[in-house]
Amino acid sequence: MMSQKDSVKALDAQTASLQIYINSSEKQKALYKRTLFVVSISQIFGGAGLAAGVTVGALLAQQMLGTDAYAGIPSSLLTLGSAGAALLVGRLSQAFGRRTGLSAGFIIGGLGAIGVIISAIINSVFLLFTSLLVYGAGSATNLQARYAGTDLANSKQRATAISMTMVFTTFGAVAGPNLVNVMGNFALSIGVPSLAGPFILGAAAYILAGIVLFIMLRPDPLVIARMIQEANQVPNDKGQLATTEHTENKRGIIAGATLMVLTQMVMVAIMTMTPVHMMHHGHGLGAVGLVIGFHIGAMYLPSLVTGVLVDKLGRTAMAIGSGTTLLLAGLTAAFAPGDSMVLLVIALILLGLGWNFGLISGTALIVDSTETSTRAKTQGTVDVLIALSGAAGGALSGMIVAGSSYLTLSLSGGILSLLLIPVVIWSRGRKK
Repeated sequence: MMSQKDSVKALDAQTASLQIYINSSEKQKALYKRTLFVVSISQIFGGAGLAAGVTVGALLAQQMLGTDAYAGIPSSLLTLGSAGAALLVGRLSQAFGRRTGLSAGFIIGGLGAIGVIISAIINSVFLLFTSLLVYGAGSATNLQARYAGTDLANSKQRATAISMTMVFTTFGAVAGPNLVNVMGNFALSIGVPSLAGPFILGAAAYILAGIVLFIMLRPDPLVIARMIQEANQVPNDKGQLATTEHTENKRGIIAGATLMVLTQMVMVAIMTMTPVHMMHHGHGLGAVGLVIGFHIGAMYLPSLVTGVLVDKLGRTAMAIGSGTTLLLAGLTAAFAPGDSMVLLVIALILLGLGWNFGLISGTALIVDSTETSTRAKTQGTVDVLIALSGAAGGALSGMIVAGSSYLTLSLSGGILSLLLIPVVIWSRGRKK
């Protein structure tokens, strides 16, 4: 066993190895680039895991329950589970660093996907709903991974850093829905219901994402960012290090959170019921996967350009663009004929694009408005609100369509998105 003296030596050696990042701007830049690379690799797997469940979750519940009224419940449970996971990942990241928080979140999400597969095999709705809660940890972690790229970024790089990690999510996120038929056939070949097939992909993808982060995200970017901040603090008149809590911009935090909450609610509500709406109008599972694939591509692929625009044009301008784009998405979805693949694709592309604008500008606002000493905890709390809003959107979407129509749901979502505009304008009342 290692003696106490050896433990102290090992700790001193670790501290010394980290100290080189504090004293060298070149080392900091190199670690920033390495962090973006590692997180981007994990996002490829994470995107595949996220998209797989989103595509067929509602259809699996519809098949097992025999009704459309509760088809929004899987999305609701997934996002509700992601709320609890967001809090857990945020707290773990605050206490132990990004590596621990993110790898744990992805692996838990993978275990949830395995539970969904088992529930489909034994036809247990209770196990399905329980597993979807656990599976939500993957989507929460997939979102929180975007913060890791900002820990060592300056104020002019933050939105771009967020967008770079999100771009790589596109590769997995677009592939996931388009592998629905392939995974469905694979599932049937091993005696598993076809709709559980995408969750096989989800389980493997999430667990791989967790392994990548656990092995490669060293040294931890949040730990280094804290050390840099502490090293740059100046002693006050009493010889104590000055605190930086007063520099938190509460208006910026509120505006960023509201922006992401509203865009998530609108996006989840319309996206959740679109596959059911399409199936009612004679579209097959392949067509559903194609539309959702375009949608998720629009959620992530424009990210690199969006990040640059957010850094250049400002958070407020892009937030207003988010609300306007989501309104157009709602109007297009509402009035598109049910048998028109082209218009449904356009509507879902606009829906993804509006979400993209809102998420990146809102995330940048949150990072701008917080300090490294409390940043991960605040980010986790904000992501809880985002997940809960998505849960509400998913749960209400099925009820609204069952009680009224897909048109009503889409129009309501588009109009709701406009509320974010006065909020972000209000936030400009104080310097960010």
